[in-house]
Amino acid sequence: MLEGIEFLNKQFFWALLVLPLALVWYIFKYKKQTAEFKISSIKGFKIGSSILPKFKHVLFLLRLVALALLITALARPQTVDVSTKTKTTRGIDIVMAIDVSASMLAKDLKPNRLEALKAVAAEFIEGRPNDRIGIVEYAGESYTKTPITSDKSIVLRSLRDIKYNTIIDGGTAIGMGLATAVNRIKDSKAKSKIIILLTDGVNNSGFIDPNTASELAVEYGIKTYTIGLGTNGMALSPIAHSQTTGQFQYGRVQVEIDEELLEEIASVTGGQYFRATDNRKLKEIYKEIDKLEKTDVEEFKFYNYEEKYRSLVLFAGILLLIEVLLRFTIFRSFI
Repeated sequence: MLEGIEFLNKQFFWALLVLPLALVWYIFKYKKQTAEFKISSIKGFKIGSSILPKFKHVLFLLRLVALALLITALARPQTVDVSTKTKTTRGIDIVMAIDVSASMLAKDLKPNRLEALKAVAAEFIEGRPNDRIGIVEYAGESYTKTPITSDKSIVLRSLRDIKYNTIIDGGTAIGMGLATAVNRIKDSKAKSKIIILLTDGVNNSGFIDPNTASELAVEYGIKTYTIGLGTNGMALSPIAHSQTTGQFQYGRVQVEIDEELLEEIASVTGGQYFRATDNRKLKEIYKEIDKLEKTDVEEFKFYNYEEKYRSLVLFAGILLLIEVLLRFTIFRSFI
């Protein structure tokens, strides 16, 4: 009944302490006012059986309830309807450049590097409702999987659809992946333009040098965060492809990541380089990037107050009116 109701002047509830005091005073006064009349015999008197005198205490009860209602009304009960409107004052455009080469199927992250990345990247995307995000895939060459968009359902669906395939040439063209991401975001009017480039290898393919792609990013004011994905040492990685079963054969392979190149790309463009050696570290990296790149959001709150004391005052008035009417009509002879 009182759900959603707030009291503006709660201090008036202290006045409710008057009610038990009034009840004690009434009982004491009633005993004092009860007169006794002693006679030797009641023969000759007509004995009535009216029960009205027993209900005369209802009058005091009505007055007590009316007083309680008035005190509650003074406490100013009201409901508050809060509506919130947010305004993104300065947005961020982000392109995620993801390595989809065969080595991304290595099992040093669970269940493999690519699936671990997709799970963490999905959380990152869902946590940035006010930004536009796009996806670029690259291996031996690169292409735009999803242009930058504010529709997160499209981005998340595209992310889920990423998988290793033989359509893109084999290899790792870091320069191509970065250049495609730059080309996709360079004309953005956002206050901040970000590329998150992830790879688990070295630049061994493509016709665009990574340093050239970095210079393009600098020219267009695009900050690049680079992530090297893979454990230290050996990792269970695809080493051959079975022609009969169509499945990869796995073996222990030395993890090779060109960290020097990734550090240089990040440093030149004003970003940071991270190394993700397991699922937990990868998740922490995306959380760190999320903290570093925040969108300014302005929040407006609108309060709509609806007063509830009027009905209490009206009900208290009705009870007092009933008490007066009963006092001067039905219970007139007994008071």
